[in-house]
Amino acid sequence: MFKAIIATAAVAATFNAALACTAVDMVAADGSVVAGRTMEWAFDMQWTLVSLPKGTSLAMTATPALKLPTVTVTSKYAVVGVKPGIIPGDTLLEGQNSAGLGMSGNFLPGFTEYQTVMPQDKGYVSILGFGAWALGQFATVGELRQALPGIKVWADDTLQSGPTPPTLHFAFTDKSGASIVVEFVNGQQRIFDNAARVLTNAPTYDWHLSNVRNYLSLSTVAAGSLRIGETNVTALGQGGGLVGIPGDYTPPSRFVRAAFLRHYSTKPRNVDEATELVGHILNTVDIPLGIAQSKAGNEIVSDYTQWIAIKDLTGNRLIITDYDHRTTYLTLDLNQVFAQDKPASVLVSALPYPKGVDGTKALIK
Repeated sequence: MFKAIIATAAVAATFNAALACTAVDMVAADGSVVAGRTMEWAFDMQWTLVSLPKGTSLAMTATPALKLPTVTVTSKYAVVGVKPGIIPGDTLLEGQNSAGLGMSGNFLPGFTEYQTVMPQDKGYVSILGFGAWALGQFATVGELRQALPGIKVWADDTLQSGPTPPTLHFAFTDKSGASIVVEFVNGQQRIFDNAARVLTNAPTYDWHLSNVRNYLSLSTVAAGSLRIGETNVTALGQGGGLVGIPGDYTPPSRFVRAAFLRHYSTKPRNVDEATELVGHILNTVDIPLGIAQSKAGNEIVSDYTQWIAIKDLTGNRLIITDYDHRTTYLTLDLNQVFAQDKPASVLVSALPYPKGVDGTKALIK
């Protein structure tokens, strides 16, 4: 239930409402697990869909000033994900592996402070390599959670991260339905059970859970009528129980909106229904170009939904679309992709999206 997802947490006083990504997962009645996310951005990041086969080498490095040795690990699982092509290496912000572990990396500006690697540390990875490491090495949320305390995640000015500092937090979900959120705040790694099954941006995850307390009056059931004096005033239409649900695109509002819809929508029976429901929820946070603007110097820039990915973690499918093909999704059978022994990549914008199906003949007799 929606009211059951709130938890006691410290409340941050301020937040940076930029960079609008939203992630949500769904567990169907038959146990199928689907996790989807939107990616909003204001710049051309050359988003690239990549496949990394089992056995891919990943260089685990520390802050250059420490001169610690590079540790090379070999991936245990094949991975498919999305990376910003303007950043070197396999910097995955979205992905899933052949074991059914999925990841969504969302920006957390104003709150993220990564860990400090010390000369005596043996386990370390830059934030740019963190996603590929997690998906390449672990099959389940439980395995990852157990391993996280043994690794330091760092970032500094030596990392080539594009126009925005790589301030990130992550939602990990596996095909059992287990889900966690991983953040780095005040130089400490923090792991939360993903009670809401939703992740947006700043503030921190515990702040969002506390903020849900402000919306306990929301309901799927509206008052049909109200007697005022001698007059019976009826509702104008359905949905009156949702008066007050936030409709703007700030991270707190998107979190509340997605969490309410996720927890109160009719439970899907199977993977197909779960996929459709995740798509419907993500539609409610979709940002058209020109709506969410801010100033960068003298230039006005606009965040917009550059792509959407829906991961079928049970059946190893990826459903994806970009801004220019918002009415058509492309489905990839990842079992075939995971079986490859060579890496591959393609721009998300260059995928072979299907054209609309001509249904004219249905009305031609």
